[in-house]
Amino acid sequence: MKVGEAIKHVYLPHSGVVSRVVELETGDRVEVGMVGRDSILGGLGALGEPVALTSAVVLLPGTASVLDTDRLRAAAERSNALRTTIARHGQALVVQAQQTAACNALHAVEARLARWLVRVRDLVGSDQFTLTQEMMAQMIGARRNSVSIVAHMLQQVNYIRYARGHIEIIDLDGLTKTACECYAAVRTRYERLTNSDSDKVDGAKGDSHGEASQEHV
Repeated sequence: MKVGEAIKHVYLPHSGVVSRVVELETGDRVEVGMVGRDSILGGLGALGEPVALTSAVVLLPGTASVLDTDRLRAAAERSNALRTTIARHGQALVVQAQQTAACNALHAVEARLARWLVRVRDLVGSDQFTLTQEMMAQMIGARRNSVSIVAHMLQQVNYIRYARGHIEIIDLDGLTKTACECYAAVRTRYERLTNSDSDKVDGAKGDSHGEASQEHV
């Protein structure tokens, strides 16, 4: 999904992680939020103008239910509860974007990387995943050598194990304490917005059987 493109499909991830990014003319890009099994990608296209406001990049592959945007829009027009659910998940993504912008501008690379790794871990539900230093640096708006230094520091204190792109979180509590305040702030507001609608979202995934397809992303 590229910024400015029409949103023809909505994705409800079951696994994997998708990063919402802003891309510059230089080719650089920085993350403004992640979408995983706790949210919807492209959902707001069913409520308003179906045009992507950010690009989307698959960080970690997985599976997702895929709905035509027109079908979700038609369902939302019939259900106030579904409209509310989609809107709240859209608000949660805005919260992520706002906090991420402040975080990248004000917080140290160590705190930003720790925050980002813990968030990835939340979405994949595993302490092990594969990501390159280049990708991590792009996502948190840092230089690759800075990420390399910080990753080495986190290894020295036994918070993570990192080799050839493979990351293993050894001490989640220590890594979480290293993360900046943004991790807890986003998580608290995200849960406040979406938890009351978790059953509705799960129901939407189940009820869409026959209209939604499941794809690898």
